[in-house]
Amino acid sequence: METKKKLLMYFKTTGDKNVSISVDNPREDLTETEVKATMTLILSSNIFLPNGEELASLVEAKIVETDTTSYDLVV
Repeated sequence: METKKKLLMYFKTTGDKNVSISVDNPREDLTETEVKATMTLILSSNIFLPNGEELASLVEAKIVETDTTSYDLVV
């Protein structure tokens, strides 16, 4: 079984659409304060323009863990 982690950061655009940015394998000791500061920096830097729209606000952030089990189907 393989376990993967992702940090998902959700923003709202000026067109009122939700968009996300993901980071694979976030640090184990990542804090809520660091995530919020990073999202605020992304928002204020205005470096992402999904579908030509600016990011307007922070929505949420979460770390998602996924377990994957592969099966050998060769008989």
